Amino acid sequence: MKILKKIAAVLALFIGVMSIFAGSKVLLGIDTKDYPVLIWLIVYNVIMGVVSIYAAFLIWKTDYRANNLITIILTLHLLVLLYLNFISESAAHESKMAMVFRTVIWLVIAVMYIQIPLYLNKKSQANNPNTK
Repeated sequence: MKILKKIAAVLALFIGVMSIFAGSKVLLGIDTKDYPVLIWLIVYNVIMGVVSIYAAFLIWKTDYRANNLITIILTLHLLVLLYLNFISESAAHESKMAMVFRTVIWLVIAVMYIQIPLYLNKKSQANNPNTK
């Protein structure tokens, strides 16, 4: 189980650094896009990149707050994804796909860090006759 948690931490660090790097380049005018850019979305992604790096630290340390932070990040990404796909008329396809990517990565992190250990723990308790 430890290896799954370490992989989840590395994924969180990767997505965080990537979000900060890509978003900062656009905010600073270093990188320009040939499609409409939603500044609020870029700011959101940079902020969530910082939060993701903090989450990676908590995941690596197996801090009890990691579960809540993973759930919050995944929920926020899902809400933004739903907004971009069903409400926003100005979001570029590239922005929607980037949010799909972030959401899927955080879903994988949630499964690896929360769901699989929970399942294995329940399975081990069920197979252990000493636990009731």
